[in-house]
Amino acid sequence: MNKLNHVAFIMDGNGRWGRKKKKGRNFGHLKGVDTVKKIVNSSIKLKIPIVTFYVFSSENWKRPKNEISFLFKLIKSYFTKEIGNTISQGIKINIFGEISKLSKDLRSILKRSVKLTKKNKKITVNLAINYGAKNEILLTAKKVKNKINMKNFEKNLYTSNMPHPDILIRTGGQKRLSNFMLWQLAYSELFFLKKLWPDFNQTDLRKIIKQFRNRKRNFGSI
Repeated sequence: MNKLNHVAFIMDGNGRWGRKKKKGRNFGHLKGVDTVKKIVNSSIKLKIPIVTFYVFSSENWKRPKNEISFLFKLIKSYFTKEIGNTISQGIKINIFGEISKLSKDLRSILKRSVKLTKKNKKITVNLAINYGAKNEILLTAKKVKNKINMKNFEKNLYTSNMPHPDILIRTGGQKRLSNFMLWQLAYSELFFLKKLWPDFNQTDLRKIIKQFRNRKRNFGSI
């Protein structure tokens, strides 16, 4: 039976879900946050040590400005109002991405959340914000320069000292990685669901984990 250390999520379908409900894309993003909270709680119960959520990609800047603004307000609001609950639940927050390009107040809130939760050990929740895997690989290559080898390269990725995802789950019906953790997902088990992110639930997660437990993982061997 396969051991499960790390699950990554591409949370696709919030906007479509909101439009489907005739309440707009932003309403879908709002409900998507509720799903994140439920999945984190489920992951704690299932004793999954690490979960990673693709929150905002480096390509998402192409979206309408009002939608980008709403997304960032959601993040700020969550960590302003929920940081106490996050700490009490034993959740450690970690941020992936080029946060230097985010607004000063958002950077401050994210850094504060990371600092306040750094000693928590029940679960690590990675949030990929302004993240792109190609940029991560390029930045890592610049860091290691002439000392490139597998160990040194991985030590300088955002996921340093962290196991790579065992599972990637993408909702929303698309079957692509969308510039997400390209290095780290090399041997991950991939699960693509038609269900939109706000409809994803604990039952879906349990079913995927059950399939994962029974898969034969060779990692290049027989």
